[in-house]
Amino acid sequence: MTKKASVAGKACIVGGGVIGGGWAARFLLHGWDVSVFDPDPEAERKIAEVLRNARLSLPALADVPMPAEGALRFADTLAEAARDAHWIQESVPEDLALKHKVLADIQTVATDTAVIGSSTSGFRPTQLQDGARNPGQILVAHPFNPVYLLPLVEIVPGRIAPHEILDRAVATVTAIGMKPLVVRSEIDAHIADRLLEATWREALWLINDDIATTQEIDDAIRFGFGLRWAQMGLFETYRLAGGEEGMAHFIRQFGPTLKWPWSKLTDVPELTDALIQKIADQSDAQSGASSIRELERVRDANLIGVMRALKARDWGAGALLGEHDRRLAALMPEDIPEAGMSAEPLRMLDLAVLPAWIDYNGHMTEYRYAEVFSDTSDRLLLMIGMDDDYVAAGCSYYTAETHIMYIDEVKLNQRIYSTTQILSADAKRLHVFHRLHAGDGDRLIASAEQMYLHVARESGRVCEAGSALLEKVSAIADAHTHIPWPDTAGRHVGQR
Repeated sequence: MTKKASVAGKACIVGGGVIGGGWAARFLLHGWDVSVFDPDPEAERKIAEVLRNARLSLPALADVPMPAEGALRFADTLAEAARDAHWIQESVPEDLALKHKVLADIQTVATDTAVIGSSTSGFRPTQLQDGARNPGQILVAHPFNPVYLLPLVEIVPGRIAPHEILDRAVATVTAIGMKPLVVRSEIDAHIADRLLEATWREALWLINDDIATTQEIDDAIRFGFGLRWAQMGLFETYRLAGGEEGMAHFIRQFGPTLKWPWSKLTDVPELTDALIQKIADQSDAQSGASSIRELERVRDANLIGVMRALKARDWGAGALLGEHDRRLAALMPEDIPEAGMSAEPLRMLDLAVLPAWIDYNGHMTEYRYAEVFSDTSDRLLLMIGMDDDYVAAGCSYYTAETHIMYIDEVKLNQRIYSTTQILSADAKRLHVFHRLHAGDGDRLIASAEQMYLHVARESGRVCEAGSALLEKVSAIADAHTHIPWPDTAGRHVGQR
């Protein structure tokens, strides 16, 4: 068994608040070792709570196993945390003088090849780089909360960042499942927060003028345009609103309303104590019955549902998740066995039960068993020579019958493995018996008996398999004649 080289390294997180903790979780769950520096005595507890949520949610977006989790340690000094790190993420409060001091301290120990990212939501990279010993390695890497789930990260390199630093930054965040949006020209608050601020300003006016409450504003977003934005954004949504003529028609129709205007984007109400209390009271009435941690879990579950729905359609953030699955799969062990003549069932897949596989009872859901057995069959067919070239030449095995027996339960994160026994094979048929076992003691969980017919794809008629394929499958079948016939082979549904 071989394993491809991992892209993981060491990450240093400076500042262990909500954003810093999210960065730590994102790196850790992608196999990076993470060192955290935060003088807050509560930092370890806070990050542990973020990690608890991240371990439940991030793997639920994947349909392949995540890498083995990296090692987490808390450093007593910033220098200790940053030493030998490949990526250093500064997530301290939005105070430019503080950031300058922290970045200067980081650069006293950081290697010249390390990427130093700042989570700042407002400062430009040239402001952060001012007075730095090595300004080119400092850039903005602005994520969105929760960092371990939301993929967007705005990468703002500034005017003097070397290409190799930018390229390394983009490659790194891509490898941990994020979507790097490289901002072409630096500007205060980058791109996303400028859009958010416009909505935030108008929302404050609506509350100040007693037009709407916090809940009514949130309802307008979550039941309306927020759903559209989640999968198409702003401009593509409005393109559809223009009908068959598209964006040009939409702008001609609604552009004149910008002169009325409807909004107050150039101003903001004075944040008096009375207005602040009004907003806080409405917010407490809206969701104060739930704790912040409870709301975070609800948020995470909802985000998973939305993104997995998009993933099923290979669209937007879901398409990114599919790409990341393929990236993770490329790092998995290449464990396709050789077609040998062992008189034992062939060991096929070694897996862990993923969060997305769990049903309402806390067990692996029914259709996932079928998926595992299907993947086991694919592995067998690859092993005997039915690869892409073979299929492209015009022939393939088609499933004619399947009988699955559910024997025992398996739960979240349990290791499982599948085996295959060839019961019989001839030029046109392949009869197999798969078993699924728990990794903790080889307990039998399920079995699947399947019959495949070798088919000419264009005509759809059964035909003889190629000689090279037949030679391989026959060798395994001959070896497996010495294995006892499974007790349940040939069993019909309901038979005792």
